[in-house]
Amino acid sequence: MTAKTIRLGLIGDNIAASQSPRLHGIAGRLCGLTVTYERLVPPQRNQTFEEVFAFCGAEGFTGINVTYPYKERVVSVLDVADPAIRQIAACNTVLFGTGTPRGFNTDYTGFVRGFRTAFGHDAVPGRVAMIGAGGVGKAVAFGLIELGCRHLNLFDRDEARAKGLATAVSQAAPDLIVEVASSADDAVEGADGLINCTPLGMVGYAGSAVPESGLTGARWAFDAVYTPVNTEFLLAAKAAGLSIMSGYELFFFQGVDAFHLFTGQDVDQAALRLALKQGEGVSV
Repeated sequence: MTAKTIRLGLIGDNIAASQSPRLHGIAGRLCGLTVTYERLVPPQRNQTFEEVFAFCGAEGFTGINVTYPYKERVVSVLDVADPAIRQIAACNTVLFGTGTPRGFNTDYTGFVRGFRTAFGHDAVPGRVAMIGAGGVGKAVAFGLIELGCRHLNLFDRDEARAKGLATAVSQAAPDLIVEVASSADDAVEGADGLINCTPLGMVGYAGSAVPESGLTGARWAFDAVYTPVNTEFLLAAKAAGLSIMSGYELFFFQGVDAFHLFTGQDVDQAALRLALKQGEGVSV
């Protein structure tokens, strides 16, 4: 392994279908860099998350991405400089170096960029119902603050988690009305925008967490799941005439932002999109 090789990885549980290795490998080639990117699944390695994380730090990884279910768990071992990310209390991108590993959240920045790309730079969320208040839900909620959301209804099967996120959002944006719903059906009532931030719909987790009753009257929908891109929820939303943002947009922009953190390079986004869509490598 040469000095020019940038060693990256992804720690998560259900990541066999993740496209992150392709994204970072192709982005590296577009920028003239040699990038390796490894899938690291703690249960498959018979290790705890902490053991896998320590392995990455000891074995010369430049950085890693962290996904479900470890985005909140990783924060305690990181130096998080950005106040907004400290409030989110979840990280998906880690840089190793001398001293304490540094934590970032490109789900947060990626959601904002994806929303504006999908719906227009001046688009506003309106009244939003979000199902799921875990790691990605936290990032999306704080992204909604930046986008000018006026009313947020949260539902999570773990009520304490939903209430914790509601408190954090209210502290960060006192003018934003935040409510914790007692059910998903209550959360989606009267919503302009519908968001799924649960694993439901992804490979291995069939179904939809968002009740179809919410599709009536809503304007737009976003699903954080991107494998598959066309989830049951988004297919129903599209059939009902809603504008949609797929989880692929979040995946793409969080990846672009993470790649910049890992390498200091700004990849050609149009070329990267094309290469990913074609499903083949890039010669540069």
